[in-house]
Amino acid sequence: MREASNIADVARLQPDYMGFIFYEHSPRFVGALPPDALEALSPETLRVGVFVNTARSHIIEQAARYRLDLLQLHGDETPAECAYFRKSGYSVIKAFGIRSEADFAALHRYEEACSYFLFDTKTAQRGGSGRKFDHRLIASYCGKTPFFLSGGIAPEDAANIADFRQLCCEALDVNSCFESSPGVKNVAEVEKFIGAVRAECGECGGQRG
Repeated sequence: MREASNIADVARLQPDYMGFIFYEHSPRFVGALPPDALEALSPETLRVGVFVNTARSHIIEQAARYRLDLLQLHGDETPAECAYFRKSGYSVIKAFGIRSEADFAALHRYEEACSYFLFDTKTAQRGGSGRKFDHRLIASYCGKTPFFLSGGIAPEDAANIADFRQLCCEALDVNSCFESSPGVKNVAEVEKFIGAVRAECGECGGQRG
């Protein structure tokens, strides 16, 4: 999210998380977004900052400025980097591109350093491709760290959410397939999807919108 009016419109839907990209090479870079644009969010909507191979000092500076709750590290950050931010009081999401079961092998080094993992489609663009990886691969994940599921999730995928009820799926990360332009959400589609997911999950206690 990066447009104040769009942030306010989506905030009224009470999503569990809202993400802000602090990676200058992304078409969704927050740019000069004023921090008070986030005041439209309720306390129940947690603020996620997305960073890619960013200096510690800059991450901490932006996290304080925008009062971020979670830091999503989408680059080549080491377990030590993740642990540093977790010890600094932030929940840490480490993103991993998934192409095959073999990609899960690298995760064990991060188990103690991260609050969550994020599974995305493996691309050279660091995410945001709108392309879906084979979500059936998630059944091979045997770790104890709960995860966010990303990778080309589209409005029509709401009907498949029940497939992840028995897994450690904390949240669904929706982005490009719900946009009218980079960084601007189609509010009607987001509203429909959140309603469908919450109706499908009921009291399952796993997925969040």
